[in-house]
Amino acid sequence: MPDRGPDICVLSNPRSGTALRNPGAVERAMRVFGPRAELRAFSGDPADEATRALKDGFRIIVAAGGDGTVAGVAHALAGSDTALAVLPMGTFNYFARGLGMPEDAEGAAKAILEGSAHDIAVGTLNGRVFLNNVSIGLYPAILEEREATYARYGRHRILAHIASLRTILRFQRPYRMDILQDETRHRIRTPMLFVARSAYQLDQFGLEGGEAISDDRFVLFLAHQQTRLGFLRLAWKLIRRKVDHGRDVLVSTPRRIAVTVRGRRRISVALDGEKLKMRLPLRVKLADHQLQVIVPPAHPVAGKSA
Repeated sequence: MPDRGPDICVLSNPRSGTALRNPGAVERAMRVFGPRAELRAFSGDPADEATRALKDGFRIIVAAGGDGTVAGVAHALAGSDTALAVLPMGTFNYFARGLGMPEDAEGAAKAILEGSAHDIAVGTLNGRVFLNNVSIGLYPAILEEREATYARYGRHRILAHIASLRTILRFQRPYRMDILQDETRHRIRTPMLFVARSAYQLDQFGLEGGEAISDDRFVLFLAHQQTRLGFLRLAWKLIRRKVDHGRDVLVSTPRRIAVTVRGRRRISVALDGEKLKMRLPLRVKLADHQLQVIVPPAHPVAGKSA
């Protein structure tokens, strides 16, 4: 790359929620970036695209997409001297919102130009970086239903909630899991395991555990509910931010987690909104290296994770 060429690479996922609903958003952001930025569209693994941009010597790599795209770029950049920035183009944008990033394209681009880099600790699932959450059980099934609904009707938040309801109504049976939390091992029968790494997302659903995130821990939720009706009640409580910790869900704050599911070798996993098939056991821990993230000016960075 020429010495005076662009130092910002914008990786754009044209299939993200905002890009489909508002096709001119990335172009408007590029006008704000001006000659400092180069735009690269992709349709495959964002981690592969980010690795290529990293080798090309860019100082900042912007993930223009949803949480799944951002997590893929973060996977490539963790431990490097290149900073991740986020142009929110997804349906929920939890990571970007946790950073205080404006959700309009021009505002986000301006915040990236005026922001500064901060180191944060990120989680890994079997070596793959995640920023918000990891889940097995009912939630990956919800994502599968959500993508089918999006493909038919378009990407809108209300459709995501409808897809969740449809999945719960078709709920079958819980998993039998063996879970190792730090040095404590136990067995449980549950329809869903949810591991959080985003204090912002916890706050959005009225869930406790933000202090543990700042203390470089994870927040592990295990659902008590065993029936469709029970899960509908839990979903309604989440919407109203009225979850009863201890009664509705078991909550713990380990630093390391290992999970196996009896009778399974591989399982569907939801990782920052993306559905993957992964080999068991699942191992969750902090990444060995921190990630540099561009934070908007005057935004307080609480703890070590957004």
